[in-house]
Order: sequence, then structure tokens, then C-alpha cells
Amino acid sequence: MAQVLCQLPKTYDENLIIGLDTSDDAAVYKVNDDLAIIQTLDFFTPVVDDPYTFGQIAATNSLSDVYAMGGKPIMAMNIVCFPNCLSPDVLVQILKGGHDKVQEAGAILVGGHTVEDDEPKYGLSVTGFVHPDEVLANGGARSGDLLVLTKPIGTGIINTAIKGGLADEKSYDEAVKVMTTLNKYAKDAIDKVGVNGCTDITGFGLLGHSLEMAMASSVSLKIDHDKISLIEGALYFAQMGLVPAGAYKNEAYIGDRVKFLREIPVEKKDILFDPQTSGGLLISVSEDKVDKLLEELKNTPTSFSVVGEVLEKRDHYIYVE
Repeated sequence: MAQVLCQLPKTYDENLIIGLDTSDDAAVYKVNDDLAIIQTLDFFTPVVDDPYTFGQIAATNSLSDVYAMGGKPIMAMNIVCFPNCLSPDVLVQILKGGHDKVQEAGAILVGGHTVEDDEPKYGLSVTGFVHPDEVLANGGARSGDLLVLTKPIGTGIINTAIKGGLADEKSYDEAVKVMTTLNKYAKDAIDKVGVNGCTDITGFGLLGHSLEMAMASSVSLKIDHDKISLIEGALYFAQMGLVPAGAYKNEAYIGDRVKFLREIPVEKKDILFDPQTSGGLLISVSEDKVDKLLEELKNTPTSFSVVGEVLEKRDHYIYVE
């Protein structure tokens, strides 16, 4: 998608704070000196069989972009593709799952649009508010910052195991917990501390979104793979080869801009490129604030960790040790 978008004509407007140029998570438009609007959209096919849970996951994922920009979701609209061969009760449960997550976010759901399709797809178009001076962007990382990841990774691999009927109950439950946890709670921690840059980890994987942050910030990032929290079972299923095609596409696209400083197991490398569904926030925070941020993150439902540091720009954008 990035290769397509970069070929479109650039949009210039003095009030457009963030557009396409930096591969940020959402667009931000300044309304006045005290208010900017965040606009984002996301939807995808089911990653679990239960329709209510799928609705929760899709909505959580869609809302995440607003939090990654430092904003508060205000309003959302459903985006639905649905086959007529399925019971309308399935759609009702999907929409209920989405509604409950929008409500948890403190936003309102105000309708949407549905089209007939061969496969179910669901997500949200979300509008959020943020003060123009408090917008977070992936271009804010500064040399000397530390990198904090607010959720474990491995959802793409676990989802592949789920589709294959191989996921155990513990792995399934942890993956669902990760995918249905709003990044609202991590953003609340950010608000109490103040950070330099932020992005959420979704389909481009941890290393892909790290690359976007490094490029937008004109820095290099060093990631310590041993410090990254993994979802229960992710390493085991990766060793079995249950790695989604998206992981290999991510590696092919960004691999030459990543330098591995030492040999790591193939399954660990696969997880670093693994496309995430409704992943956590990757936060660039000054070293003197990191302890306070970690203390505030103790109030969040998922595990978190310091996973690396920001360096002055070097030959490669991403280094993995």
C-alpha cells in the first residue's frame, strides 16, 4: 500500500499537520489553535471464529491509530462487508463487539455503511480530537531516547495457528486479550509522562513500524530482541513454521535496511517481522522519563518492556542485537 500511496499527488494545506509523507498512523488536521481532528480508517477479515470477539478485535485495532497520535476517539462509524449466506445474527454479534469497544473508549458509534461481499470484513472509521501542540508522531524519536513496547508480539503467528486449529487455549486466550486491549490505557500513561514519538504496531510488524519511525525521525533504532515480550506459544508455533505470508513480505520489503548484529534463531526473526493485529504502542521516550512511564504502564492490562534505544543516524535504520 505504501508503494501505491507514494505515487499519489501530494496534498498541501496549511492546516494539515500530518498527512501521507511520514507513514504515520492517521491524518491530523488543525481546526483552530486549541483543536485538531484525527481521522483514520481500518478494517479486515476475521482472525477468530467467534463473531463478537472478532468485532472487538477489529474495533480495538481501528481505534488504536487515534491513541498512537496522542488523541482521544470521539466518534466512529462501522465499515462492513458481509455475505448474504451468513445469518444476520452473526453480523449483529460483530457489531455488538465493535460497539462495546467504542463505548469502552469513551466514543460514540453513529452508524456506518454495509456492502455485500463474499467474505466478512469489519472495521471502523474513527474521528478523534487532540490539541495541535500535543500531537504524537512517529517522527518524534530523538537520539538518546529509549524504546518502550506496550504489548507482547506474535499475534500473526498465533492467528495462523488458530486458523489451522492448532492453537491451545492458553495461547488463544492471551492473543485475544492482547488484540482486545485498547491502547487507551497506554496512552493514559503517556499523558502523565510526556514522550517524544509514538506509533502502533500492526500489519508492518515490529521491525516495519520501527523502520517508519526511524526514517521519519532521521535516526537509527537498536532493538534488543531478547527484551521483547512474546505471546504464549508464539515461539513454539513459529518453530513449527506457522508463519503468515505477511511476515515474509515484510522481510522482503524492509530487510536491506535492517542489520542483525548477531545470529538469532530463524523463529525469533520471523516473529520480529510478524504482522500484528491490534498490537501495542512503540514509544520513544527520553531516558530521564522512562522509569516514570514504566511505573504508569503497570496500570495497563498487558505486559510491556524497554526493547531498545534511539541512536544518531547510521548506515542502517534498524539494528537488531
